[in-house]
Parts: sequence; C-alpha cells; structure tokens
Amino acid sequence: MLVLPAVLLALLTWQVVTHGPLLRLDARVSGALVHPGGRFSEILSGLGNVQVAVPVLLFAIGYVLWRGHDAGTERWWLPPLAAAVLMALVPAIVVPLKDWTARPATPVMPPAVGYFPSGHTATAAVAYGSATLLLLPWLDSEATRRRLVACCTALVLGVSYGLVRHGYHWPLDVVASWCLSTVLLTTLSLVPGAGRSTRRSSSGIPRPHSDPGSPATSSDTETAAPARSRGSRTSRSSSSSSGSPWSS
Repeated sequence: MLVLPAVLLALLTWQVVTHGPLLRLDARVSGALVHPGGRFSEILSGLGNVQVAVPVLLFAIGYVLWRGHDAGTERWWLPPLAAAVLMALVPAIVVPLKDWTARPATPVMPPAVGYFPSGHTATAAVAYGSATLLLLPWLDSEATRRRLVACCTALVLGVSYGLVRHGYHWPLDVVASWCLSTVLLTTLSLVPGAGRSTRRSSSGIPRPHSDPGSPATSSDTETAAPARSRGSRTSRSSSSSSGSPWSS
C-alpha cells in the first residue's frame, strides 16, 4: 500500500505541472459536481479544518497514552508519537507541493493559485485515520472496530465531497491527498501497536509479551511451592500403602 499510492500521487502531480490531458477530465467532473453556496457541503468541508480534525487526534493520542501507560504495554508511547509526527508532516509536505504546482482555483472561487493537493482532505484523512489506527487495538468488540473504521471513512469521504461540491477544490486535488494520506497512514500502521490488536489479558487490557526465558515472579514461585509439597506428600503416602518391602 505504499508504492501504488505514491506512484499515483507522482502521476497526478506530473499532470498538474505539465497541464496534461487528465486536467480536462478533471474540469468536466468538477463542472458536473460543483454547486456553490450549499450549506450542507460547507459543513462537510469544514470537518477538514485543523481546528476540528486535529483535536480529535489529540484526544485519541491522550487516551492511548493513558491506557498504554496504565497497562504497562511495551513501548506504549511509540504509536502516539508516530501519529503526532505524521500529522506534523502533512503541512510540511502539502504546502511545498501547493507552491510548486501553483494550480489555479476552480471557476467559482476567486482567482488564486496553490490548490493542489487539498490540505483539508489530507488533514482530515491523516487526523481521523491516525486516531482510528491508535484506538483499534484497545477496542474489544469486532463490531465496534468496524463501526470506528466506517465512521472514519465516512468523515473523510464527507470532507472530500463537500470540498468538490462547494467548489473549493478540483476532484484531482482531493484524489492526490487521498494518495498522500494512504502513504502516511500505511507507514503508521507498520508501527508496533498501531492498528493491530495486541495480546490481551482476561480483563481485555493489552499486556506486553513476557520473555519465555525470564525468571519466575515471586507470585509464581509461591504458587508452585505448595503444589510441589502436595505432590511429595501424595507420593510418600502412595508408597507406604503399597506393601513394598522397603516400607518396613
């Protein structure tokens, strides 16, 4: 999931920079979808604002830090840190791309450049997607995990639709941000503890894997000692009652 979206992002960027034939198709699709002034599309596009999406990620980061530290999970700080770094990378990547491509706005927007790729789409996808990947390992129910993924997908698609419908962005601006976000989120999913279930105790709380060669804990020793003692008494009792000549 890293190579294909990266190649597609490079292809779309090349088309924008060279004013390739794909832009004509993009303009036709935009003309068919755009309807400026709609309140609903404006609300949807607003879900990609930094002030809306980033606090959701910060909440997920804080929750996972608390749960991981409380459960004593190994490297509990790594997935939240990786998510924060990826979120910081979004403007570091998107802004130079906007300046370099200098793509004009759609006809319904005031004359300006710097619309490729869509910053709102990338912000929404990385913020909501990272929050989802962080929370998935801490959810016990498969149905709950599916609902969380569906909610994240709906949010990103809603933002994307609102941006195109309102005329804030060309469709290819949004698709390019999908590709960029897929690369970033795939990278996050490779971090241990992000997006994958960890080993859980009977209470459903993730716990670190213990080293098979580690020494037994004091509770294990205390539990094993009475068991060995009972086994020794049982063995001696069986020996004395068997009529063996050595018992006399």
